[in-house]
Amino acid sequence: MGAGFISNKLASRKDAQSEIPYRTLGHTGEKVSCIGMGGFHLGKPHLSESDAIKLIHSGIDRGINFMDNSWDYNEGESERRMGKALKQDGYRNHAFLMTKIDGRTKDSAAKQIDESLSRLQTDHVDLLQFHEIIRFDDPDRIFGDNGAIEAFLDAKKAGKTRYIGFTGHKDPHIHVYMLEVAGKHGFQFDTVQFPINVMDAHFRSFRQLVVPELQKQNVGILGMKCFGDSVILKSNTVSAMDCLHYSLNQPVSVQITGIDKPEILDQAIEAAKTYNQLSNEQLDAILAKTAKAASMGQWELFKTSGHFDSTAKNIDWLGGENPHVKAVAPPG
Repeated sequence: MGAGFISNKLASRKDAQSEIPYRTLGHTGEKVSCIGMGGFHLGKPHLSESDAIKLIHSGIDRGINFMDNSWDYNEGESERRMGKALKQDGYRNHAFLMTKIDGRTKDSAAKQIDESLSRLQTDHVDLLQFHEIIRFDDPDRIFGDNGAIEAFLDAKKAGKTRYIGFTGHKDPHIHVYMLEVAGKHGFQFDTVQFPINVMDAHFRSFRQLVVPELQKQNVGILGMKCFGDSVILKSNTVSAMDCLHYSLNQPVSVQITGIDKPEILDQAIEAAKTYNQLSNEQLDAILAKTAKAASMGQWELFKTSGHFDSTAKNIDWLGGENPHVKAVAPPG
């Protein structure tokens, strides 16, 4: 395994910059920045490769160490850009690097893992996650015969990842089921990622249903979709800083947010620097502002529409059915 994530170097960098508070990543004990840099936005066509690299470098220089990515983001461009950025000037040594894999079979997942490592120009990631657990059959496929969990465990054994987690944005009950299936197979996740935002408390709430179980297991909680990719801000109920402070007030190790401009990076860091534990009155005020707008999930499109369901649009990414299904399913 290469240089990778080196805790004492990260600590000294944090101390030197002191812009981002660090939190503990569940039972792993790793120290991670409370704000994480989302990988999707870094690969968007409107952002040049050179500007994306500058943003990654600037974020790390200012104390962000958690780097989010996925095998499928922007047809691999997000990983390629992050790989180039981390390859330069030893930046990989200061990053806790995470990527996500869509494959549900052992073969498809193994192939995607190797493709991600190649794009990221590293021999390992610090955290590998199953991406888009948004269907109730996803856990069964992953932990079934020839399932993707086998590829993940092989990758961990080979030093290609240090930790294993999963993500999803559709329904908290699916997350609970994923944890149940894992438990039946004697497996405990290191991290779980899901939406944490000002609307979530009112509708199909991950905060209410998933967070307590993760806290019992001391699993690292990764928040995402603070703004719902800007959709929540279009409700005109809360400010961007309200959104960030609310999410940071939850028991997350990291709140991942999309950053595609220097001013958005500044905003995220300012939120981390100015965040103080919200009082019950402040929390109640934020939730009161969002209660009516959030009640039907219309501003959380990732829950109530297929707009963010990339694997549903590209079912081939998941790999074929497992051997048991092929053997017993009726023809046609």
